[in-house]
Amino acid sequence: MELAKSFEPADIEQFWRSEWEKRGYYAASLDLSKPSFSIQLPPPNVTGTLHMGHAFNQTIMDGLTRYHRMLGHNTAWIPGTDHAGIATQIVVERQLDAQKVSRHDLGREKFVEKVWEWKEKSGSTITGQMRRMGTSPDWNREYFTMDAERSKVVSEVFVRLFEQGLIYRGKRLVNWDPVLGTAVSDLEVVSEEEDGSMWHIKYPLADGSGHLVVATTRPETMLGDVAVAVDPTDERYTALVGKMLKLPLVGREIPVIADEYVDKEFGTGCVKITPAHDFNDYAVGQRHKLDMPSILTLDAKINENGPAAYQGMDRFAARKQIVADLDAQGFLVEVKPHKLMVPRGDRTGVVIEPMLTDQWFVAMSKPAPEGTFNPGKSITEVALEKVSSGEIKFVPENWSTTYNQWLNNIQDWCISRQLWWGHQIPAWYDEQGNIYVARSEDDAKAQAAAKGMTGALTRDNDVLDTWFSSALVPFSTLGWPNETPELQAFLPSSVLVTGFDIIFFWVARMVIMTSHFTNKVPFETVYVHGLVRDSQGQKMSKSKGNTLDPIDLIDGIGLEALVAKRTSGLMNPKDAAKIEKATRKEFPEGIPAYGTDAVRFTMASYASLGRNINFDLGRCEGYRNFGNKLWNATRFVLMNTEGHDCSANDADLSAADKWIISALNRAEQEVHKGFADYRFDNIASTIYQFVWYEYCDWYLELAKVQVQQGTPGQQQATRHTLLRVLEVILRMAHPIIPFVTEQLWQTVAPLAGKGGEGQSIMTQAYPLPNEAAISAEAEAWMGELKGLTDAARNLRGEMKLSPSVRVPLIVEAAGADKAKMAAFAPYIQMLGKLSEVQIVDVLPESPAAVSVVGTTKLMLKVEIDVKAERERLSKEIARLEGEIAKASGKLSSESFVARAPAAVVAQEKERVATFGATLAKMQEQLAKLPVA
Repeated sequence: MELAKSFEPADIEQFWRSEWEKRGYYAASLDLSKPSFSIQLPPPNVTGTLHMGHAFNQTIMDGLTRYHRMLGHNTAWIPGTDHAGIATQIVVERQLDAQKVSRHDLGREKFVEKVWEWKEKSGSTITGQMRRMGTSPDWNREYFTMDAERSKVVSEVFVRLFEQGLIYRGKRLVNWDPVLGTAVSDLEVVSEEEDGSMWHIKYPLADGSGHLVVATTRPETMLGDVAVAVDPTDERYTALVGKMLKLPLVGREIPVIADEYVDKEFGTGCVKITPAHDFNDYAVGQRHKLDMPSILTLDAKINENGPAAYQGMDRFAARKQIVADLDAQGFLVEVKPHKLMVPRGDRTGVVIEPMLTDQWFVAMSKPAPEGTFNPGKSITEVALEKVSSGEIKFVPENWSTTYNQWLNNIQDWCISRQLWWGHQIPAWYDEQGNIYVARSEDDAKAQAAAKGMTGALTRDNDVLDTWFSSALVPFSTLGWPNETPELQAFLPSSVLVTGFDIIFFWVARMVIMTSHFTNKVPFETVYVHGLVRDSQGQKMSKSKGNTLDPIDLIDGIGLEALVAKRTSGLMNPKDAAKIEKATRKEFPEGIPAYGTDAVRFTMASYASLGRNINFDLGRCEGYRNFGNKLWNATRFVLMNTEGHDCSANDADLSAADKWIISALNRAEQEVHKGFADYRFDNIASTIYQFVWYEYCDWYLELAKVQVQQGTPGQQQATRHTLLRVLEVILRMAHPIIPFVTEQLWQTVAPLAGKGGEGQSIMTQAYPLPNEAAISAEAEAWMGELKGLTDAARNLRGEMKLSPSVRVPLIVEAAGADKAKMAAFAPYIQMLGKLSEVQIVDVLPESPAAVSVVGTTKLMLKVEIDVKAERERLSKEIARLEGEIAKASGKLSSESFVARAPAAVVAQEKERVATFGATLAKMQEQLAKLPVA
């Protein structure tokens, strides 16, 4: 295969994407005699397109998958997408809103059809984008969390948990989103501090003997008050405990109760208790067996339990009216500004309302019954043990603390959602309200008939929380409840790659469900990576206009198209104008095409064990240049090896050949360690440093000398080494940059005696380090050569010689050093751009600068214009003295040293030391020059 002159990623990527998939390389073999490696893709939501976070963790997952596949492991990367109940329903409802249609206009069946249409469109977009990223999951195993097989497993799990007494239905206080009309989990609520008010209200004693003053931030909920609580130790109120109060505006009598929940130091020490609209009040109400009247409808309007004057009013409109009426009737004492935490739904931004509703729950702390894998232990206890025992390891380890804290404080899991899109709960009701939980409607009818009920059954309208079905994917994707070869081979999976933001949502719940139903852990390791932010560390979001589409980085995008993309759909013209201005400033020429490999290499380089990734496009440019470097290096190797005998001839290996082979094996060691430690940043750095600096910048230059000046045997050994090392580089880098390595390998492998017709780098063995090939002697030899070469280059720089000017280098060496220098000379001559290297016993008297490396002295043989050189050195000395005086002045100032940050003071001290060393060198050179 002939190699094009320049690296053009687009055509290469398109060809190999389809070719790899067509050849079936991604499929797991199910050969149980091999070690297994498996990994579950965190299923992206079918709500749009992939973002930078997806591109980041998919690069890591694909890198691991390709690495283990090349190690010969039975490798399965299982892909899928998530139905994402709330998020997807919102997307489709907004699309309908634009057409002036509501889901209620369509009805449930037609609306769900519309969502399925969206799913087909969005799901194929996502998988197409994954393919563009060069990912290699086993597409034959692709699933959707609401496909028929997954739906069957969801029903099976629900029924079993119900039969075990671990799922129940009850009226509980939940977070309620009035816009979505559904319960949402604590994890879907974002609480932030906002400016509010604290209203102080008189509650008269029913006997007319006085009043209590209650402070509240939500006066509208007083319509549902059932008591006022005080601290049992608060002497101000102990005599009033048990007395009755008359609820303002309502007239209902409510008791004064004592409860330790009350903080007597806060506010007035009197707390109104509204169990149906506050989580703390709910707990108080349960302890005191109080009534729990709800005063809000599900869309947050005052219901029939409130006074007629307020019924039908929105909660915040009612608040204004209630405050006005309290003031008019003399109940309002004062209003104070108050900072408070306001809970809002993360999807809608609306204020969440605690609401007492009938919901389905998973019992998180109830002991499992006999017949389960862990009878007598709660599912939460088991999940905690799986981590404490070491069966599951977190990387970095500190995330296990986060996991433990959440599980140790967990409440029963509300799994029902009042939506139309999702897994409909497998429960049916007869006309008397009896519940039949069953795998199918026929099973439910059979249960009803066994009880003598023959009437129609109605299915529960609610659907399950998205995370319920997502929690099952470690085994629902492998054929459970049947005992399948897939379950044997791929459960537990080897590693879960995920962001820290879903440790609660997904990670813990997968451990809970998988442990309970299979007695296995879902995965052996959880690699928790950071979140991708913009270059300033800001969270990427559509509203901020700072998002980057990974496909735009691959293909490039013009400025106008980028502006249009970032501002489309924004409702506020001011926001759009601000985003447009910022985009034009940051990307005046749009975003160039970097290609997939450059984007993947960039993602890998950011994958440290830190928390957040501040994404900078500059890295993409650097790694695109790396692709060009590797391409050009391959062209050089091909030009020097094609048509030549490149067979192994280790006896003729030079010290330079042995050095690059040694350096390669050290790089292989570092890369393997990087994969073992999930340090993709170290993998990327090792590959980059070795290829760019050691192989390209040093060895290719040394090889030129050997090919041009060596004996036939040395030339053959050099050509063999060029190919041998390059072929290994390509295999080593393939998991990170698959496209360019595959294309180059196709040209290099035949010359290196690897592969064959129709073979791929994907199916080759991953290179393993050979400790015997690591040579301290060769590395020391190269270290000395590098030192001498750098010294010669520095001398050129000091003399300000242009690269085109070739001058002799004079080297003072004696004894054994003379022979060594003679061996180094051809390399130094080429690397230092010299006309020749002269080895002498003593350097000649000359005003020229001298460099010392160990015991060897080097000097360039140049004719010097003494007058011009004196002027140049004098000017430089004067400049350095000025800089030293400036920095020393700062350091001598007590106020500067006292006020400046320690780092700034240290920087000034370093400047003085650096300038001083340079000054001494300049003065020495000036002293050598003859006086004109």
